[in-house]
Order: sequence, then C-alpha cells, then structure tokens
Amino acid sequence: MSDTGYFIGVISGTSVDAIDCALIECGPERTRLLATLSGEFPVDLRDDILSLCRTATVSLHALGTLDVRVGRAFADSINELIAHAGLTASQIRAIGSHGQTIFHQPIGNHRFSTQIGDPNTIAELTGITTIHDFRRRDMAAGGQGAPLAPLFHQHSFYHKDVRRCVVNIGGMANITYLNPSPTATPRGHDTGPGNVLMDIWIQQARNQRYDNAGQWAASGKVDTALLQLLLDEDYFRLAPPKSTGRELFNHSWLQDRLAQLSHTPDAADVQRTLAELTALSIIEAIDSSQQTDELIVCGGGAHNTFLLQRLQQLLPAGRVLTSDDCGLSADWVEAVTFGWLAHQTLNRQQVDSRDLTGARHPVIMGGVYYT
Repeated sequence: MSDTGYFIGVISGTSVDAIDCALIECGPERTRLLATLSGEFPVDLRDDILSLCRTATVSLHALGTLDVRVGRAFADSINELIAHAGLTASQIRAIGSHGQTIFHQPIGNHRFSTQIGDPNTIAELTGITTIHDFRRRDMAAGGQGAPLAPLFHQHSFYHKDVRRCVVNIGGMANITYLNPSPTATPRGHDTGPGNVLMDIWIQQARNQRYDNAGQWAASGKVDTALLQLLLDEDYFRLAPPKSTGRELFNHSWLQDRLAQLSHTPDAADVQRTLAELTALSIIEAIDSSQQTDELIVCGGGAHNTFLLQRLQQLLPAGRVLTSDDCGLSADWVEAVTFGWLAHQTLNRQQVDSRDLTGARHPVIMGGVYYT
C-alpha cells in the first residue's frame, strides 16, 4: 500500500453545531489540508441528537434510527465535499469518521464510548472505505478513549525550539503538552467544559446558538459565589488521565448550581462566569513545572475573542495564539485529526496513547468498513 494518499476526516462535536469534513493528503512526512466543508444538520436531526444526549434512557428503535440518519447526513456532506474538490470517490483512500458522541463512560469495569453515524451507511452511500469507532479499542486496552486529538497536535504543531501547549476548545476542552521529541507521545487530558455551558446558557436565556466573539460574556461581571460553586466539582481535582463530556457538564449540572445560590444573578453575569470557568480550568491545568512559550488554541473557542483575552491575561508567561497562526485553521484541526488517524489505521500503525488515555499498550484504532 502506498503511504501517501487522499483521506477525508469527518466529525460532529459535542456542540452538534455542524458536520465538519476535511479533505487531506497524508504522507510519511506531512499532512496537507486541501479542502473543507461544514455541513448543516437538519434542524429536526440536531434536536433529536441533543434530546438523546439529555435522556437517561432511549428506545432501541430511536437509537438505531438516529444512528442511520446521522450516517446519511455524514455521507451527504462527504459526497458534497468530494464534488466541490473536483475528485471522485475512487481517488479517496478512506474516510475517518469520528461520529457523533452521545455517551462517554471513561471509568469503571465496563468503560465504553458511543458514537453514532452508521459507518456501513457512510461506506455504502459514498463508495469509500470508512474507518469508525476509534475510541473503544483504546478503552478495551484500559484507556479512557479520549482525548485523541493530542496525537495529531504532536504531529502538526511540534516545534523544536518553542515549548508549546495546544488547547482544543469545542463543547469540551482538552489540553496537549507537546513532547520535546518530535515522534514521542504527548501528554494531555480533557480540562472540562469548553463552549458547552456557555452555549447552553445563551440558548436558554437569549435563544441564540452561541455567544458571538464572547460579546455577551464581556458585558457581564464574574459572580464569585457562582464561580466557586462551579469550580467545586470533583472532576477538576482528578489527576490525569481523565476525560469528560455532556454526561457531566450539562444543563442539569448548571441548573443545580444556580439553584444553590441565595440570589438570582443577572443573565449576562452567568455567561461571564461560565467563560471564566472555561478559562480558569484550562489555565489551571497547565503544568506549572514547565514553562509554556506558546498556548495554541483551536476549535470553535478560537473565535471567542473575549475567551482568548482571558486566557492571555491568566497565562503566567508566554503568548496565546490560534492554530491559524501556525498554518492550520482552528475550525478544521479535529476533522483533519480523524482523516490522519484513518491513514494510521489503514497503514496498520499502532497509536501509543498510554500517556494520554492511560491505555496499557499501543493499539491500532478504529474498525474498517471496506468497499
């Protein structure tokens, strides 16, 4: 098998805001982003996904139906990207589909993670070999199945002369401590909520999907009593490896803490406090034993100007950048990651995630659905 070829990475994050598709060229020396497409979820499909994530129990019929519907939506976006790029399905080596996470259970005797978006449907409707279910082999080997993006962060953002951390701020946030050796495994973990709580609150209070550039948060002030309640969460005190998701940081979690207050805070102050929670939990996760010259931000949070300002103000030393400053758009790092992981899987490359997820040994990640 040739070690160079075209791959497509596709993911929808915990915010369920879009289907991100990235066409990349993978080779032994570099990964090159060629084309992108952000596919829209039909409103009813997005609502059904979010409803499923909020529900403790679900019928097998509803789960199976939604799995296929998401697979079809992914396939439609992938086919649209290929057409826009002027390519044919036969030119694409494989699709790396992360899928849509609906439940993540990273600890216990029976740890698992569930991503819907049926890979059989994707392979059938695109005519392209599809690789899916990247997390569970790592979990079977004793890992937490997340975060996986740091593996690509090391590949893409390593710099021999600059000490860098990478923070991906999606629904959740994760941090990567790039290893000083270019081919070594980085360290990293989920720091906690990224955009998820801010998105939940602005949806509830103002019926908006997200806080554009953090403008609403910037208009408020930190409610110190609320911030203390938010920070008094066991997850923040756990030692890595650790990962989290909507199973913990969700609407009910936020409402429970608001209900404990002896006063009713202004809505803008709640948003400001949630932004502070995200910024503080990221900065406090940075290893104080090593200097950070550059903190590179990617994911949707890179567009939150106010959040970036707070990260810079809180960072003890160094400067805050976005991945755009390093040659890769912040919007596409995660989608590119799963295209790159598909390349690793097809070439039977074991992924060493021991320092990331706690896996006992390196594994080949993902199930392959050939066409």
